[in-house]
Amino acid sequence: MPDLTLTKATITDIPEIGRLARITWNQHYPAIITQAQIDYMLNLMYDAESLKQQMQEKGHVFYLIGYDKTTVGFISVNNERDGEWFLNKFYIDQSVAAKGLGSKAFEALKHILSPTKITLTVNRQNFKSVNFYFKQGFKIERVADFDIGNDYVMNDFVMVWMKN
Repeated sequence: MPDLTLTKATITDIPEIGRLARITWNQHYPAIITQAQIDYMLNLMYDAESLKQQMQEKGHVFYLIGYDKTTVGFISVNNERDGEWFLNKFYIDQSVAAKGLGSKAFEALKHILSPTKITLTVNRQNFKSVNFYFKQGFKIERVADFDIGNDYVMNDFVMVWMKN
């Protein structure tokens, strides 16, 4: 099997992150939320200016997931406290999923970050992702709803991974 790579993204990678976001969101979310909400959230979080702000002002660190000489996904994290990270984004193109890439990418991320704790939010109806996170050792900490504007609410689980 080809090697998986995790490469720190820069401002020049913003178009690639946006492209991958459109692909992965439209593969994954139509069964969970409306296309109108998908489009709204993509415009809100993945336009070039928003991604630049996340990288430069909010301290989000993006990593491109490479597989078989192709960029197939991305991860975004930010450091909340010493050793404690928030996993903002974790997406892999579904055309190459189910090869263990998500697990390998998560292991590579842990190797880079050396975290003691990772927190994330995930849509409660996103069963595939919730189950993936369970397999990685995450536990549900609580239920949370987030108003994201335009009459949309994210109905999420807050999940936490703790180093053993």
